[in-house]
Amino acid sequence: MKHVRWLVLLPFLGMLGGPFVLNRVEPLIFGLPLLLAWLVACVIASSAVMGVIYLCDPARSEAE
Repeated sequence: MKHVRWLVLLPFLGMLGGPFVLNRVEPLIFGLPLLLAWLVACVIASSAVMGVIYLCDPARSEAE
């Protein structure tokens, strides 16, 4: 379980590193500039990572 919790860092690092690499207007993704689309994807990835951590948590299965 301790190794799965390290997944939390991925969206955080994506949000920190994105502006340095993707700070440009073109290309547009769904009408959004590249950086804004990247940040929206990181927020969605944060939710997915939290769901994976929840499913892998052994305390969740003990409560049922």
